[in-house]
Amino acid sequence: MIDLTVLEVTVGDLEQIATGMNLMWALTVTFLIFFMHAGFAMLEAGQVRSKNVANQLTKNMLTWAVGIAVFFVIGMGVSNNVGSLLGGGEATPLTMFGESSFDWVMWLFSAVFAMTAATIVSGAVAGRAKLRAYVAYTFLLAAVIYPVVAAMVWYAPGGTPILESLGFADFAGGMVVHGVGGIAGLTAAWIIGSRIDKYNDDGSANVIPGHSMTFAVLGTLILCFGWFGFNVGTAATVIDAGTFELADFSYVGSVAMVTALGMGLGALGAATVSLYLNSKVDTLYVANGMLAGLVGVTGPTDLITPMGAIAIGFIAGAQLPIVFRFVEKRLKIDDVCAVFPVHGSAGMLGLILYPLWSINGTELGGGVIAGGFLSIEASAFVPQIVGVAVITIWTVLATAIIWGGLKAIGQARVTPEHEQDGLDIAEHGVETYPEFGGNRIATDGSGLTEHNIRTDGGDDVPASGKINMITAIVRPEKLGAIKKALAEAGAPSLTVTNVSGRGSQPAKKGSWRGEEYTVDLHQKVKIECVVADVPAEDVVSAIRDAANTGEPGDGKIFVLPVTNATQVRTGKTGVEAV
Repeated sequence: MIDLTVLEVTVGDLEQIATGMNLMWALTVTFLIFFMHAGFAMLEAGQVRSKNVANQLTKNMLTWAVGIAVFFVIGMGVSNNVGSLLGGGEATPLTMFGESSFDWVMWLFSAVFAMTAATIVSGAVAGRAKLRAYVAYTFLLAAVIYPVVAAMVWYAPGGTPILESLGFADFAGGMVVHGVGGIAGLTAAWIIGSRIDKYNDDGSANVIPGHSMTFAVLGTLILCFGWFGFNVGTAATVIDAGTFELADFSYVGSVAMVTALGMGLGALGAATVSLYLNSKVDTLYVANGMLAGLVGVTGPTDLITPMGAIAIGFIAGAQLPIVFRFVEKRLKIDDVCAVFPVHGSAGMLGLILYPLWSINGTELGGGVIAGGFLSIEASAFVPQIVGVAVITIWTVLATAIIWGGLKAIGQARVTPEHEQDGLDIAEHGVETYPEFGGNRIATDGSGLTEHNIRTDGGDDVPASGKINMITAIVRPEKLGAIKKALAEAGAPSLTVTNVSGRGSQPAKKGSWRGEEYTVDLHQKVKIECVVADVPAEDVVSAIRDAANTGEPGDGKIFVLPVTNATQVRTGKTGVEAV
């Protein structure tokens, strides 16, 4: 027989359990939001050219490194104090955060939101902004620009945030975070100017494809995963410590559902418009549309019905190709990673349109759609429009002053020479793809062994006959096989250059965000091999056998007589030099 002991649980015990559960949940979603930086890094790196990838990755890392320190020392204090000043609360210059463990976790939760707004800007000015200029802007955004916006909507210790008091609602940052990032990015891109080869003299825009669709899509999916922490995590309190009842979790299921629907419908909206505009479903538009749909439902996540999520998600995705084209072709602003249509206009539309499907409605559609424009939900339009307008004006003015000042002193963008060479080399002294960038090539040494590689510097190697240069222009992927074949033929010495050209291989059509471009210069490698002691015919046969695929574009081999040669080290000439 088991003796059952009744355990007494005190109120204090329940409070500790509730606090522990809340802390665990808050930290989990905070880590999810932090992981979104990996998504931003991949998404942006995929949309820039290969010569700027390391620069983009560095900016994403420095956004966190600089921003988190600045937000800790300055930003949170500015946000609380400005919020209290505008919202009728009481704060001192030192009021930044409390002293309990929960206070620290909530600070970190606030910080990852701030860093998300900051990192969005990097994608708009990619390929031409100086690293120091971007870091300086990140500092000021984390210290002042974002904290002031958050103060007007979320933070006002002892009072009510001024825009909230007017009726403005932004649950998870559709405008506070994403709108600020998208508007700031568009403003910075306008101030700094377009990439040097983006627009022609007649104003027409050139298509500049990014280097990796794989990176862009993978980054998108990582962001989608982290977004559940962003939206669902804003319901930060699981259990009410006082009553031990469900707190924010009473509506967390609705928030999760709305988030998932917005994501899916955003992709469908972008795909639909892309199909209408280009007769094709553009992969990057679908990826960007998923994010635009998420941004659209982020602000009113707790305020809309499932039908609202479907409608707003679809509209946010559908507007993306249209707004991107307008920005690129009409405004002539080079927004490299489409940060404004993804984060800016989508965030605005979601918050302004949400009363149409407000969760307060009685029908399945809810809101004004169900109750008409005389319903109480219609009264939300005005404060939403006012809030969006105030945040937009503040962000544009603050960003324009900072980037305008940097431009005035010549510190906003790199030199034309550095831009042509790529920011990886100019700003960091590295190449993201050192084996394939510039004039470099793979250094795998295929086919070279201790039996056939020259280790004597060329001395005492018998040489007879004529000197010939064999030049082969072949597919890059065949280089390894050719190097091995040449080594086996006794001609391991060669010079390799990355080239591009056209011949019998047909041109291809490429597409980037729905814009077609012609690819008639194909990437090749040029292999040059000078021989005197090896018959040129053997070298030609070795190259042809290794390079042949049977398809147009395999390349050509040329044999040219060399009148003379001189070895630099020894001064030998003629066949002895070879």
